[in-house]
Amino acid sequence: MSEINILWVDDEIDLLKPHILFLEKKGYSVSKCTNGADAIDMCDEHNYDIVFLDENMPGLSGLETLTEIKSKLPNLPIVMITKSEEEYIMEDAIGNKIADYLIKPVNPNQILLSLKKNLDHSRLVSEKTTSNYQQEFRKIAMDLAMVNSYEEWIDVYKKLVYWELELENISDTGMVEILESQKQEANSLFFKFIKKNYIDWVNDEDNAPILSNNLFKKLILPEISKSNGTLVVVIDNLRYDQFNIIEKTINKFYKKQEEIPYFSILPTATQYARNSIFSGLMPLEMAQKHPTLWKDDTDEGGKNLHEEEFLQAQLQRLRKDLKFSYHKITTLKNGKQLADNFNNEKENDLTVVVYNFVDMLSHAKTEMEVIKELASDDKAYRSLTNSWFVNSPLLEMIQKAQKLGMKLIITTDHGTINSKVPSKVIGDKNISSNLRYKTGRSLTYEQKEVFAVKDPKDIKLPSIHMSSSFIFAKEDYFFAYPNNYNHFVKYYKNTYQHGGISLEEMIIPCAIFVPK
Repeated sequence: MSEINILWVDDEIDLLKPHILFLEKKGYSVSKCTNGADAIDMCDEHNYDIVFLDENMPGLSGLETLTEIKSKLPNLPIVMITKSEEEYIMEDAIGNKIADYLIKPVNPNQILLSLKKNLDHSRLVSEKTTSNYQQEFRKIAMDLAMVNSYEEWIDVYKKLVYWELELENISDTGMVEILESQKQEANSLFFKFIKKNYIDWVNDEDNAPILSNNLFKKLILPEISKSNGTLVVVIDNLRYDQFNIIEKTINKFYKKQEEIPYFSILPTATQYARNSIFSGLMPLEMAQKHPTLWKDDTDEGGKNLHEEEFLQAQLQRLRKDLKFSYHKITTLKNGKQLADNFNNEKENDLTVVVYNFVDMLSHAKTEMEVIKELASDDKAYRSLTNSWFVNSPLLEMIQKAQKLGMKLIITTDHGTINSKVPSKVIGDKNISSNLRYKTGRSLTYEQKEVFAVKDPKDIKLPSIHMSSSFIFAKEDYFFAYPNNYNHFVKYYKNTYQHGGISLEEMIIPCAIFVPK
């Protein structure tokens, strides 16, 4: 470690000789100064790592000196030291972005702790995080060996997401690689679990997790607040890790009451999962009960154009007399219009907003080189999602909902996975186009790489043709045709896709918030 250079500014610097000797014995280099004007000059001439600054000095005060130094060196950590406990001094110092605030008399260990906190913080956090994950790695490995229920899979996935977020800012890339391999193993085992249990789930609601078709009935409708109204936001294609990142901003306005992860139906694709949410039905039931609203994969036109009608029908079927509005946001202009007029929603029991940005982002990564650069991996993808959210009209809506006293429910229809491994598939010309699932006649595929359902009715999916079947890709695989195979693989490898079977696509958030 290179030598740390400290500037200590105090008009009674001689009284601090024991503290300075203590720091020098610890290997720190300490420069001394008795007034603000000299401190400013010294900061201009030397590169200090941190400044300890007395607040109460003759001439320029500590606060004035702080303001002057920060105007030139905004990233230089400054620790304010004062005899006064006046609240306004603390507020002024904090407003000027001090690194720490110490009350005299200070002892050497307080100074040392402040140095560690401000200069050695990232290294100490990195080392502790690495150590903690090494211990947790063994527990997760044991859990994976024994996990045998959907509740246990939710717990395992939440642990993996927690450690992914903890490890993303540390310097030890080896630990990140170990976590990635553990996630891969988890997805391999999860695929086998879904393959074994999914048919039973969709045919036995009592012994299944909450699936897309039961989300409104079991989670959302029991939470509707008739007194102040409820805002339900469905952010398309939002993974659990992305939700955890944007939740930090939501927590400034709302307090989380409950978080209940649920499972997306298969295919984990918008036209199936989101229509299922709003209709309260499985896709086969939608096709049977609402033949004019349901569209198959090969039909022309938009596949999610009737969510409002589906929701209306579901509320009537469940005998829920609610005044509701439905809004689908696909452009910045739409979002701003709704945010500007959001106070009109206070008359409703239920306001539903479907926000499509994250899905557009994942598709843009496939098609646009600039997005491939900006969202090159999961960490960057999370960062880009967060940047959008904190600057979006959606956050403005959430802030206005909080002021109106509305309850808030945030959820999604499915997640997405960074697809890396090609899997060859052959079918007739009417085969569906999605890269993580296929439906059609005469499908030929690698059996070990898919969950194949010969009769779609087994999992309550409609058939395009009498002999149509479905296949779902496992882990981070994606389907590629033998024709022009290399070009296809190069184009789609390392792009975000959905429709198949992975923890990221299937285990997704639903969180209930109350206004702060």
